[in-house]
Amino acid sequence: MRSGLWLYVVVAGLCQFLLACSPGGDAPRTQKPPAAEAAFEGPLVVAFGDSLFAGYGLEPSQGFAPALERALARQGVRARVVNAGVSGDTTAAGLARLGFTRDGLPRKPDLVIVGLGANDMLRGLSPAQTRTNLEAILAELKRRGVPAALTTMMAAPNLGEDYARAFNPIYADLARSTGAGLYPFFLEGVAGQPEKLLPDGMHPNARGIEEIAARLAPAVAGDLPAD
Repeated sequence: MRSGLWLYVVVAGLCQFLLACSPGGDAPRTQKPPAAEAAFEGPLVVAFGDSLFAGYGLEPSQGFAPALERALARQGVRARVVNAGVSGDTTAAGLARLGFTRDGLPRKPDLVIVGLGANDMLRGLSPAQTRTNLEAILAELKRRGVPAALTTMMAAPNLGEDYARAFNPIYADLARSTGAGLYPFFLEGVAGQPEKLLPDGMHPNARGIEEIAARLAPAVAGDLPAD
């Protein structure tokens, strides 16, 4: 994952925008993902996250899940990728809807990609609680026998060095302690590139999503069962 001041500036702006379009509070919310075809025999992947996974501002066919499905197909991996992203979700909200999401699928997923934590950070919630919630999500997936991978988030600089020291290591630490996969910063290669972003300057446009999916596809493919 690339480091540097520009990345922190972009993350800070993204967090401010996400806060503006996030529902208030942490009341549990659930959203049943589109039903995958029960007869489909290839790998089943669930993209479980917030607005970046949900495809904020894009047509359904342009979101991360369908883009990743296409990117995997170009690598010869015939997988179904289900969009289980909810804009504004905190890790607590994600934990609250995890069982509902899983139970709405026709069969056990081969991989759940967890992309949560940005909304915890932008609200200044305790990194310890973020860690606890993500750990609980990963533990529940493991209990159900579902492989998982995390995408990384970083703390905005205005929250201070102490917050960043507590927040930033969460994803790598959990990947090491739980055996989950670890993917880099979701917006790597897209952040700060206006031609790859929506007019808000923060969320990826269709081109940006396609590039993100193409970048992540090899790692995702490596985490899926071989034919």
